[in-house]
Amino acid sequence: MIAGRDTIGSALTWSIWLVSRHPIVENKIIEELQSKIPAQETKKRRLFNVEEVKDLVYLHAALCEALRLYPPIPFNHKEPLEPDVLPSGHPVRPNMKILFNVYSMGRMKSVWEEDCLEFKPERWINERGGIKHEPSYKFPCFGAGPRACLGKDMTFVLMKAVVSAIVYNYSIHVSEETPVIPAISVVLHTKNGLMTRISTRWD
Repeated sequence: MIAGRDTIGSALTWSIWLVSRHPIVENKIIEELQSKIPAQETKKRRLFNVEEVKDLVYLHAALCEALRLYPPIPFNHKEPLEPDVLPSGHPVRPNMKILFNVYSMGRMKSVWEEDCLEFKPERWINERGGIKHEPSYKFPCFGAGPRACLGKDMTFVLMKAVVSAIVYNYSIHVSEETPVIPAISVVLHTKNGLMTRISTRWD
């Protein structure tokens, strides 16, 4: 039920906000999009179809990075069916609720190294220029194990289609007067929305 309510909208909001705050990332996304279309079609307003965006590496990396810092579902819980022992050595009993904070996990130096608070899409790109695989237990935004999100691939396709259309066609100027901070909720919304001024990028 939670996964189907506002999660993609939340992820898109945080992604657009982060990209708008990092012009270098924004330019790299635009350059990557332009590399997928004929030269005569660049610098013109357009929408990108699924085939054009599905294999974009840098855009995918930027979305992963946004999800790491601002996961739509910021916390989750599990209950063991049988007695077990956590990797930390702590024993757990059946029906004991174990709460884990996905938001905090994405900002831990012990998990993501010293630059964990930086918006850095490059951390998701491997030496061969492809997407670097991170274990779902390290990046649990879509869950892990047998209960991992079935809609993960569809989510990325939808987000790429929307973000490519917005970033490529428009310049987003976020208002400095309204702070962009997380709201305390089951879904990680922005507390005061995302107040922006939008201008077209191409004539």
